Amino acid sequence: MGKHVVLVEDETNIAEAIRFLLGREGWRVETLANGATAVEVIRKASPDLVMLDVMLPGKSGFEILKELRADAALADLPILMLTARGQTRDREIALEAGVSRFMTKPFSNADMLAAVRDLTAAGTAKA
Repeated sequence: MGKHVVLVEDETNIAEAIRFLLGREGWRVETLANGATAVEVIRKASPDLVMLDVMLPGKSGFEILKELRADAALADLPILMLTARGQTRDREIALEAGVSRFMTKPFSNADMLAAVRDLTAAGTAKA
């Protein structure tokens, strides 16, 4: 079976596009549209990678990231943050919280796939 990613993204069109692209690469993609249950689902799913939006209903991507990094079992999990919030301060907050890679929307399919491959091949390469 291919690798497993949990995608936390509330924009349906973006979630479906990522699911399609990763599915073609052999990935199993589990999507969540709400941040409220994300940490619990990620703990149970034991994915190879988490893709995380910043602006989510229920709980922000920054809050989810901090919770994941505070959990010893998930502290080294590769996390790719995808967000329309590309301001320098947002990137700094994500890096301080321990994000593996930060990508600003819109991003190219090739760049996203390269980041996924890199993060899952190399562990937790930093942005």
